[in-house]
Amino acid sequence: MKISASIYSDKNNDVVTTISNLNDHHVDMIHVDCKDDLNVFADIELMQQHSNIPIDLHIITPKPERFYPALQTFDIEYVTFQYEDLENKTLNIPKEFGGKLGLAITSNTPIDVFERYKNDFDFILFMATIPGESGGKFDKRNFRRIRDFKKKYPNKKIHVDGGVNGEVSFILRNMGVYASVSGSYLFNSSTIGSALLNLKLNEIESHFLVKDFMLDLDESPIINDADLTLANVLNVMNKGKMGFVSIVGNNNEFKGIIGNADLRQGLLNNINDLNALNIDNIINRTPLIISKDFTVYQLLRFIKKQSRPILYLPVVNNKKQAVGTVNFINLIKGEL
Repeated sequence: MKISASIYSDKNNDVVTTISNLNDHHVDMIHVDCKDDLNVFADIELMQQHSNIPIDLHIITPKPERFYPALQTFDIEYVTFQYEDLENKTLNIPKEFGGKLGLAITSNTPIDVFERYKNDFDFILFMATIPGESGGKFDKRNFRRIRDFKKKYPNKKIHVDGGVNGEVSFILRNMGVYASVSGSYLFNSSTIGSALLNLKLNEIESHFLVKDFMLDLDESPIINDADLTLANVLNVMNKGKMGFVSIVGNNNEFKGIIGNADLRQGLLNNINDLNALNIDNIINRTPLIISKDFTVYQLLRFIKKQSRPILYLPVVNNKKQAVGTVNFINLIKGEL
């Protein structure tokens, strides 16, 4: 996941000094917040004179057309418009602009507003705290919103701004988020380098629980044991695209899983007569599972204790009822 450093969050240095520090630590982008002020382009010109790091410009204005001439002049890699502030929701970006376009929305705005921009815009920016609130806490409603957006617009990238610390960064990487903006966390740390390490690799705090960011039950591959047939297992596994299905009983009592390996072994054991396959016999009744109340720290400790790689984990409550799934496919892709 790329880290976009919110340059105006550095209150202790001038722009040139901050740029020098960001150059030294090889940050991925420079995030520039612009609150309806065309003078921002003077700063951008200064930044571009001292760095080749891509500019990530976030424009908050009721009249975006005021910024169009400068967008045609400056070579800016990422430009985002804040949806809620636009008087006219129609954005006629000049064709001469060659960068990536994004739409920023707050936590209370439905993701469906992106629909009218999907043909021209490349990404969405989820504002996970109150815009302009430095050091705010990440609004956990956005975990589900990110998943919903990813399903609806699988070819669009996702950026996140607000409340991103080491723990949230781990969760966002696991969800396949493309870039996150870091301001106060990055510049208030002992060093920019240590903060970047935490944002990209480590988890150092733990405030969120598995239930806050897991795939909910309606997003997970599950089959009721009353409907357990080979055809249903294959269909649900194919639709879920996670390599397994959870088997549940009445009131979602967790019964076990059937993974790819379980299915292959069952088919091989009955290769000469597939009609003789008893699907009940290939259920793994004792798979690895985790509690919905695990913290991120507990989740990582649990994973590190295992002797084999883990691609997914069914999630249960204290009554051993299935409540969701955590998978690590996006995290693995993002770290390659």
